[in-house]
Amino acid sequence: MKIFQRAAALGVGAVLALALTGCGGGDEPEKTAAVPQGWSELTTKGVDVAYPPAFTPQSDAERSKYNAAAASLTEGDRTVGIITVQLNFTTARDAEQAAIAAEAGVQLGSKVEGTKKIELAGADDARRIDFEFVSGGDKGQPVKGAKIHGTIVTGLDSKDKTFAVRIDAQEGKLSDGDLAKIIESIEVH
Repeated sequence: MKIFQRAAALGVGAVLALALTGCGGGDEPEKTAAVPQGWSELTTKGVDVAYPPAFTPQSDAERSKYNAAAASLTEGDRTVGIITVQLNFTTARDAEQAAIAAEAGVQLGSKVEGTKKIELAGADDARRIDFEFVSGGDKGQPVKGAKIHGTIVTGLDSKDKTFAVRIDAQEGKLSDGDLAKIIESIEVH
């Protein structure tokens, strides 16, 4: 009899443990995005992203017509880091297709380091593409020969339109920690 009582007690305990930990078919908590303290945010109709205090938002006149928002890091007359947001840049039907299209837009001669699936606040599916290239030294760009690390985060917004957040920075100008904070701040709507 005591064996059955212990088994029943263990069964009740297991059910309670599953209920309390959220296991057993419950919904996973949604990923949330936050703007780090002291940072600002680029907001668009499809996606928002935070940028570090050293970056300056670009006006409509300053940024490319293809970018819904942008912020740049400059040293003298050279841009050494930039964060851009593009909306509806291709007619992809899912995050994988959006990543393929985004990768096609990476500068010729770049070394693509890889594409991986990531979680973003507000997105069902997203991809991260990391790549490197060498600056040609064009006017306003990093000095010729400088290594540039790029990251593109892409997927579909709530209206099934593509978005791409691109972060390019000259080697040593954006820490890995700040890059991670930028990516973690992305909120899709």
